[in-house]
Amino acid sequence: MAIDVHARDLRYFVAVAGELHFTRAAEKLYVSQPALSKQIRALERRLGAELFRRDRHGVALTAAGEALLPHAREALAAWEAGAAAVEAAKAAQRSTLVVGMSTSPGRGGLLPAIRSRFTAAHPETTVRLRQMSWDDPTAGLADGSADVAFVWLPLPDEERYAWTVVAEEPRLLALPASHPLAAHAEIDFADLLDEPFLALPASAGRLRDHWLALDARTGRPPRIGAEISGTEETYEALVAGLGVCLVAAGNAPLISLGGVVTRPVRGIGPSRYVLAWRREDGRRPLVRAYAEACRETVR
Repeated sequence: MAIDVHARDLRYFVAVAGELHFTRAAEKLYVSQPALSKQIRALERRLGAELFRRDRHGVALTAAGEALLPHAREALAAWEAGAAAVEAAKAAQRSTLVVGMSTSPGRGGLLPAIRSRFTAAHPETTVRLRQMSWDDPTAGLADGSADVAFVWLPLPDEERYAWTVVAEEPRLLALPASHPLAAHAEIDFADLLDEPFLALPASAGRLRDHWLALDARTGRPPRIGAEISGTEETYEALVAGLGVCLVAAGNAPLISLGGVVTRPVRGIGPSRYVLAWRREDGRRPLVRAYAEACRETVR
């Protein structure tokens, strides 16, 4: 037989069972003793059984009360766990998502478009952008300071991450406008093997190798003119004539300012720009939602 019982009724019953004293239980529950007694009597009527024996010696559980007590405690614990899960879900909706990046996504307003889609579905979530140094090719994913990040492939420890491709773009050569090769409309990479290159910090690992195009050098080590860890440093090093560098087509406007030009290069593959996250975070609702907003925007 199904009986409707409120969690409040079970909470009152468990409190009295714990104290075996109506007045102390009422004080613990912040209700009046008459109101508590009334609720317990109503619960007994619904169950069709007396739960407490009351006499001049005090209050004691009946056999029915003893039978109900462990189940009442279990039901209250389950309800509290359910309520805590709801609060955690609400907190996740209100929480902050940190988006790391090594260079601004730019690319036709991509970042504002992703943010607009994401915040429309999660208006209580704060999206915080963090610009990271090029020393960290994961833009904060490796040390946990970012939840998702716009980064370039290849990543170190690549098996730790999942990603969705934002853009696949040719690698261009950035060089001083006064450089002799700037007069060419297109340049063979073989003609650059003796040129000094600007390089990412050594901590960038495989990504440093990618932007030096080690795979196209047939074993010849690159000449390093200077190390760079940011867009402004790159521009200043190019203007100073410290070397040339490869740059993704989408990032060319960031450094193609006065005194610097970019040219297409034959003999090397493209670059891939992705939104990445740690694989273990792939089930986090906000990470999934931001990745989906990115995929929809790119489509």
